[in-house]
Amino acid sequence: MLAEETLGRNVHNGHECSTTGSALLVRLAIVLLRVTLPKLRVRVMLGRTLSMPAQASWFVYILRCRDATLYTGIARDVAARILAHETGRGAKYTRGRGPLILCAKRRCKSHSEALKLEYAIKRLARTEKEALTRPRRLAAFARNLAADNPAEP
Repeated sequence: MLAEETLGRNVHNGHECSTTGSALLVRLAIVLLRVTLPKLRVRVMLGRTLSMPAQASWFVYILRCRDATLYTGIARDVAARILAHETGRGAKYTRGRGPLILCAKRRCKSHSEALKLEYAIKRLARTEKEALTRPRRLAAFARNLAADNPAEP
């Protein structure tokens, strides 16, 4: 059945259904996750996985949903987080709104900085968020935000 799913055919109770486009990619990702995740059992220690360095960067990202709405979030691994959104394991807002397109991404020095930037973006009007999806606009916005709110000693 694994080979049939990866070829784009889905067999349920002896009936064959075809899968195309982005649905095929999502099905393939789900199949791959089912196959690889049990083999990758990673111990979690004090909130960090052993494979993740203590100083791993956080990212703020902006996604465009199928209905043209924008979603802003934070993650350490943006690709994995988008896959979680696509497979229905991410935020409730993105469920059923795929396919999702990554419009902008910004690396942050810390989790706290990423949360502050995410909050500032979520407070913007839609037109201002749209402007942040253009090249280098998110970086400029983040620099201005950091300049306006210097770190406390």
